[in-house]
Amino acid sequence: MMQQTVHVPLGARAYDVVIGPGLLNEAGTRMAPLLRRPRVAVVTDETVADLHLATLRQGLEDAGIAMQALALPPGEATKGWPQLTRTVEWLLDARVERNDIVVAFGGGVIGDLAGFAAAVLRRGVRFVQIPTSLLAQVDSSVGGKTGINAPQGKNLIGAFHQPSLVLADTQVLGTLTSRDFLAGYGEVVKYGMLGDARFFDWLETQGPALAAGDMDARVQAVRRSVQMKADIVARDETEQGERALLNLGHTFCHALEAATGYSDRLLHGEGVAIGCALAFELSARLGLCSQECPSRVRAHLRDMGMKADLSEIEGALPDAEALLALMAQDKKVLDGQLHFILARDIGDAFVTADVPAAKVLELLQDGLRARAA
Repeated sequence: MMQQTVHVPLGARAYDVVIGPGLLNEAGTRMAPLLRRPRVAVVTDETVADLHLATLRQGLEDAGIAMQALALPPGEATKGWPQLTRTVEWLLDARVERNDIVVAFGGGVIGDLAGFAAAVLRRGVRFVQIPTSLLAQVDSSVGGKTGINAPQGKNLIGAFHQPSLVLADTQVLGTLTSRDFLAGYGEVVKYGMLGDARFFDWLETQGPALAAGDMDARVQAVRRSVQMKADIVARDETEQGERALLNLGHTFCHALEAATGYSDRLLHGEGVAIGCALAFELSARLGLCSQECPSRVRAHLRDMGMKADLSEIEGALPDAEALLALMAQDKKVLDGQLHFILARDIGDAFVTADVPAAKVLELLQDGLRARAA
């Protein structure tokens, strides 16, 4: 399978996203042109370190590059001040200079945290993303959003800091659990829903092969997702308008993640899938799209063995009013107005603030009632 490259055209901050199997082995040759001196500082998590750090170390050594690594605890709880402080201080102890490179080697949590550490270290050090989860490969590693969570909500502290290179090794996806892979698939299918009906059609037929490990299908799915994100980021880097479309499903998702304590009860990608289904259901109720759209979204998620409803979240959830209050804390609140990404059809999403709270409340109440039934 040939490797694919997607270019993110941001002028002086442009970079390539390389996608395909075997990139860990090539990490040294790929990164060497960026380095002033042959050493890098790698931030990873314990799970990824156990599985893949030796391969990355060898790939760097083959090009004469030395590596120091810090392995943080896995999980969303790492994305906060304590581990950020630990990371920044470790990078300073490792004598990382402004011309050096920090490598974020892990899923979305590590990419966000290490990227933010690089952004604030010495007022900005370059970094390379080597995303190891499907979710990070198609979404969080591209576009330069970095940050940590606050008690008040997700990703409320952070910076836009573009990577210098992204290496998405699709072979690494083979070590993901089925649940983690499918959680990442929630972000893949989101791209079809928000802006490419043909990609959604393709996923309806290729999704099962992709989940089963078909490398060709995996590379194509990651490439298409990254290409869509790159196109949008190039037009709206700091989310003044169109980039908000990438948050399809996320307003519901972030509220559900907060309600489940950012725990393993609900993975981010699972929340995105449920959130997308809810966004399409809300769109249908507001008369924006036909009822066939949410039905098709849910049918595909179910075909893939994914969560598609509030009723599939384990454990207790707060009531609809409390969920709505959590949604109001989201970053997509502007001038006190909650902004939703809704859809006129699969592949045709748009941003609006014109959503009656009563309709959202009713949707959540119905979803919670179905849970109780």
